[in-house]
Amino acid sequence: MQRIISILIVMFLVLSSSFAEGEAMKTTAIGTDDTVTDGYYIFDLADGVERRAVFYQNRFGIVISGDLYTPEDLDEDGSYPAIVVGAPYGGVKEQGPGIYANELARRGFVVLAFDPSYNGESGGEPRHISSPEIFSEDFSAGVDFLGRLGYVDREKIGAIGICGSGGFAISAATMDSRIKAVATASMYDISMNNSLSGSERAELLDALSQQRWVDVDNGYPEVDRMYPADAPYPEMPEGVTGLNVEWYTFYALERGWHPNAGGAFTVTSNLAFMNYPLLSHISEISPRPILFIVGENAHSVAYSEKAYSEASEPKELYVVPDAIHIDLYDRVDKIPFDRIEEFFREAFGM
Repeated sequence: MQRIISILIVMFLVLSSSFAEGEAMKTTAIGTDDTVTDGYYIFDLADGVERRAVFYQNRFGIVISGDLYTPEDLDEDGSYPAIVVGAPYGGVKEQGPGIYANELARRGFVVLAFDPSYNGESGGEPRHISSPEIFSEDFSAGVDFLGRLGYVDREKIGAIGICGSGGFAISAATMDSRIKAVATASMYDISMNNSLSGSERAELLDALSQQRWVDVDNGYPEVDRMYPADAPYPEMPEGVTGLNVEWYTFYALERGWHPNAGGAFTVTSNLAFMNYPLLSHISEISPRPILFIVGENAHSVAYSEKAYSEASEPKELYVVPDAIHIDLYDRVDKIPFDRIEEFFREAFGM
């Protein structure tokens, strides 16, 4: 509750300031809150790491809620490398992004984990919209925020995208050369629907177009939450089969459950992904490097393999032995943090 109140206060101050000055809201840091609660984080904060809530805007004027992780002995007169970390598709900063940020801050990086626009504690209405353009922009807005910190080296800012945000991180890097290096973990390309053709594409577009009639008649966009809102399930529910078993293992059970990670977006959000291919210009990221991290047994390997084949050098496909897709969300014994640290330090010339 304390954090929610803080967010509302910050949003009110931003809006009041914007209207008072008669200017459009700007993409800039707008405030911080040092009273972060420990509720619902799926991991413990590491010794030697500090975490604080931060709030800033993307270029659409949406207030983004993030957690800033820094070394406890941070020298504010120093110059640190920084990384912005995005959540799996439908996830939030208190899950995988926080785990990555926690460990990398322990290793000397300044790291920002954030909730995507319209989701988690970030602003935007209606809730649970998914947008390929705005989710890509959220990474650049994170770079904006980090670059405004006096102790961050603007020439040493990178990005990490987990699962679906891997595609958004790559999309952001193709548009924003300030992102000096990109790493993805268990990458998903949510815009793969764009590759449909003929009757399949027509059928899907027709279904989504008809959904717009449903939404306009109801007066709100349809969202079907997949995972429990009040508490994790004590065990796997009956009837969950196939790939859903893996998703439920993380999002619906105690392992990774979070009340803000319901696993669903507005149905009509899928329309934008039909016409917005995220990885079309991946080859243009070069000479900035890309690191694709995949689990040996992950169902999603093909996404990273395809992206790797289309990317230009320098690039690397790093396979984690005996790991599945969701292991790269939270399994610190599986996530190759040594290689991730080395990758960014090499990219930053450190």
